[in-house]
Amino acid sequence: MLSHDRVWAAIDALAERYSLSASGLAKRAGLDSTAFNKSKRLSSDGRPRWPSTESLAKIIEATGASLEEFAGLIEGRASADAASASPRRSVPLLGFAQAGAGGFFDDAGFPVGQGWDLVELPAQSTESSYALQVQGDSMLPLYRNGDVLIVEPGATTRKGDRVVVKTIAGEVMAKVLDRQTTRSIALVSLNPDHPDRDIPMRDVEWVARIVWASQ
Repeated sequence: MLSHDRVWAAIDALAERYSLSASGLAKRAGLDSTAFNKSKRLSSDGRPRWPSTESLAKIIEATGASLEEFAGLIEGRASADAASASPRRSVPLLGFAQAGAGGFFDDAGFPVGQGWDLVELPAQSTESSYALQVQGDSMLPLYRNGDVLIVEPGATTRKGDRVVVKTIAGEVMAKVLDRQTTRSIALVSLNPDHPDRDIPMRDVEWVARIVWASQ
């Protein structure tokens, strides 16, 4: 049953599933950090205040969760079922500077070689996933220095997806995909202090979709 309590409980459960607080989930989705505070769940006269559909869409996108997964949380499906469907796994961990250096990736954008540091993350990772650790402030306010991004080189990308792009010149950047054609890729910067980019595809080594981010 769809109820005020169950929707807010699902938001809390989604945040916990992706290792976030309610405020951390709000910030990750580009919302005000207080948007999901318990004090915001009732109006001043005590009437239930519901989260907007836009807010729900943003947290689903920000976590990489599916609509079915969120609906399951609203319905209160057993967390054990989610755990069995979403086992944790270890994936290679690289820094952005390391990712920009030569010799670490094959032509498809997959890490090559052995001896990587490993990080254990939820099942948004697959056999081909790996982790990139954010360095610097160029991806604020969404991603901070030290955050870990799980990227999936083989995943289909579409307008609005958060992606990591590596150029042939060795530049590695995380941005929002605005448009991709056979000739060029248009990227919107996460940080308004950094310019948007329109890069010829001949200069792009690989594009990988961000499927999960830690905080």
